[in-house]
Amino acid sequence: MSIQYKITPHHIAAHLFAVELTIEQPDAAGQIVHLPSWIPGSYLLREFAKHIVSIEAESAGVRVPLTKLDKSSWQAAAVAAPLRVTYQVYAFDLSVRGAYLDHERGFFNGTSVFLAVAGQEDQPCGLTIVPSQNNAWKVATSMPAQQVDAAGFGQYLAQNYDDLIDHPVEMSDFSQVEFMAAGVPHRIIIAGRHQADLPRLAHDLQKICEYQIQFFATPAPFKDYLFLTLAVGEGYGGLEHRASTALICNRSDLPWAHETEIKDGYRQFLGLCSHEYFHSWNVKRIKPAAYAPYDLSQENYSRLLWAFEGITSYYDDLCLLRAGLITPQSYLDLLSQTITSVERGYGRLVQNLEDASFDTWIKYYRPDENSPNALVSYYTKGALFALCLDLTIRQATQQQKSLDDVMRALWQEYGLNFETAGRGIAESEWETLAQRVTGVDLSDLFELGLRSTAPLPLQDLLADLDVVWQQRAADSAQDRGGWRANPAPSKLTLAAKTASDPLGVKLVNVMAAGAAEVAGLAAGDVLVAIEGLRVTASNLDVLLASAQGVDRSARALRVHAFRRDELFECQVTPISAVLDTVGLKMQAEFFNDSKATRKWLDV
Repeated sequence: MSIQYKITPHHIAAHLFAVELTIEQPDAAGQIVHLPSWIPGSYLLREFAKHIVSIEAESAGVRVPLTKLDKSSWQAAAVAAPLRVTYQVYAFDLSVRGAYLDHERGFFNGTSVFLAVAGQEDQPCGLTIVPSQNNAWKVATSMPAQQVDAAGFGQYLAQNYDDLIDHPVEMSDFSQVEFMAAGVPHRIIIAGRHQADLPRLAHDLQKICEYQIQFFATPAPFKDYLFLTLAVGEGYGGLEHRASTALICNRSDLPWAHETEIKDGYRQFLGLCSHEYFHSWNVKRIKPAAYAPYDLSQENYSRLLWAFEGITSYYDDLCLLRAGLITPQSYLDLLSQTITSVERGYGRLVQNLEDASFDTWIKYYRPDENSPNALVSYYTKGALFALCLDLTIRQATQQQKSLDDVMRALWQEYGLNFETAGRGIAESEWETLAQRVTGVDLSDLFELGLRSTAPLPLQDLLADLDVVWQQRAADSAQDRGGWRANPAPSKLTLAAKTASDPLGVKLVNVMAAGAAEVAGLAAGDVLVAIEGLRVTASNLDVLLASAQGVDRSARALRVHAFRRDELFECQVTPISAVLDTVGLKMQAEFFNDSKATRKWLDV
């Protein structure tokens, strides 16, 4: 093997991995090595090289000078013998995107720890994972093993550098359970403290995995699959890989042995697993031409993220229903929450889906206090546009075609042979293929949904399927959407998202043209008094309600607030809360007789 890596939990208390890279045939002009600036699936330059705290090189026992070329590249002096580069990586990122090391566990993505060998990225890579001093630790990874011990420490093999960085590794005393789905071995490992009912988790995930494999048609695009899960007190996230996914969840969201129903947190976790698993087809193999191949040194721009993240977000919850894990009403509740999350952002009137996809590098992954006014999520609005596409196609073809057919055609034409052909889908090809496969002229819908900020025709499309749409005001700060039999009346509001603060109530986001903005208040301001009375998170609604007169109109209130360390006074006239909360309900008397609805939901 001409390229060999070895990684060791070197100094656990300092959170340092030690990495050795041996290059048997270095570039005669001086070998360049470089580290990615971002990780596929998370579209932000994260500059992983900043975590390399020391680096040196040697050849034939003699130290070799290294010259840093830029933020993430080094060049060794020319040598005639094999070159060995050794370096230490600081690893204390608990997310699914980076690397982590402490006395409880070690975890890493290859993008955080493995320097690429310039000019030899296509060569096979050997990896040796060295055990720590903690004898209870085991290794979990989807990378093919070559020679490992019972705990999984030892030698692994990657086809090339791209393969090397697409198999995250967990090292800890994790628990695990295995199952088969469509003849493919699957494994779930859970690191962190938890009381999860593993057999139930395996039973439920098996249904999701089998449904998705059959959806795209066997065989699956992997020989085995691994769910790498970290259970924490508070956290949520996932990142897809070619034969695995890295997940983080609240330990309370996992199913417990005494539970029989699917609680909200567990439903959310299953949706996360479904989302990342669906990516095995849609983005890992069916992918934009801009990502074929990835250039991990800089931004890779595409206007198609709505199709890869948005459509995946549409199918993730729908697969829970089609796999028989949740009821149609439970699915509509989840859909209500997605619609509500889009409705509550003024940015939906400012940014379209193509721009949201293109600007993800500077906007979506870098949210600030004005983000709700300036951007829309290609995940959530993309999911709603996918729903519009699906229902429009079904309606136009009398249920003979659907978005399902488009996804299967994409798999056959772009995904199935991606490993050998490496062809991504060009920016305009997605729309062309969808219209060719379905025989439906979708050009107007594409213009509306992708290149304008006009409202999507969701309400009308759902009404055709006997789904009742309820538009109401939120009944509390915890209200994420969903049907209410008796909606609460609209309250007076500042049109701002707030949080408790030691001094009073802090404005986190101030909505465009709302009461707070009109009064001159800004995100970061801390309200300390309204009409001379102290403000707290618990009495804010009561104080705002005092502005309402007998004729239902609102009067101005005297507000004292701090901006940084400066106290100021302003007049605020609260407004009625916007009807930005959606609830959906199936007309039960029509459901059993509605073939169109049952075919859409596949129940």
